[in-house]
Amino acid sequence: MKRNALNITVGIVLFLIFVLLLFVFQVRTTQVAVVTTFGKATRPVTNAGAYFRWPWPIQEVHKFDERIHNFESKFEQVLTPDGYSLLIMVYAGWNISRPDVFFPRFGDSIQQAEENLEQVVRNAYSGVVGKHPFSHFISTDEKELKFVEIEQEILKRIQDDTKASGFGIDIKFLGIKKLGLPEGVTQLVFERMQSERQLQENRIKFEGERMAENIRSAANLESAKLLTEADAQATRIRSQGELEAAKSYEVFQKEPELAILLLKLTSLEIFLKGRTTLILDEGTPPLELLKTPPRKQP
Repeated sequence: MKRNALNITVGIVLFLIFVLLLFVFQVRTTQVAVVTTFGKATRPVTNAGAYFRWPWPIQEVHKFDERIHNFESKFEQVLTPDGYSLLIMVYAGWNISRPDVFFPRFGDSIQQAEENLEQVVRNAYSGVVGKHPFSHFISTDEKELKFVEIEQEILKRIQDDTKASGFGIDIKFLGIKKLGLPEGVTQLVFERMQSERQLQENRIKFEGERMAENIRSAANLESAKLLTEADAQATRIRSQGELEAAKSYEVFQKEPELAILLLKLTSLEIFLKGRTTLILDEGTPPLELLKTPPRKQP
């Protein structure tokens, strides 16, 4: 009896497990799923957990990996509006956001989804590159480069196109992985970059010469200003000296003999300042001052 009871219990448990597998399914945290009823998508499942379903062939569950899928385009040639050819390769990260939209279009095939995505990406970067001149991609002037803006434009266009086309996916990020030039364009590009560099060099040289000229002009102006001030100050000093000299002349007019004596002493000082040898008569002014005055007779 005990063995029969055990067999019955095990049988019931196995039956419950079988029924559970038929009517319940589980979605993991890294998955999304869609429930189809008679082959038609009827219920998306985007949150992890256990869910009820009707057994096959009434309903069937299709699960997809929700994590980011990496996509890289081919290294292809595109044309800028100013007539230059570029080789460009972009990368993108995408995931399945709406399994009920993704499944009717692509089924369980991730490869088919990426084949369709490749065409959308090609159209997007061809259209965006066709609006930007060559200097936005390759230039000696950093201010002309527009890499970030171009990547954002391509990303926005792909997001809009995939949404309008009913892909059921989200484009999370996009960037330019590789940028190149065809062999026939390389020499022209180098010549253009050399010309741009030469123009930049000439512009810097002209700016330096202009600044140097401004500095010279300012220095000359300041020099002229200082000289003018010095001349004015010298004129004031001369005027003051002449004024003082005029006062001395008034004294000399009162004492002419003193004035003559002072002039002679000044002249004598000038004669004796150097090492020049002069042969003069002792009576020549102002040398008579050096003569010993005759003694008076008692």
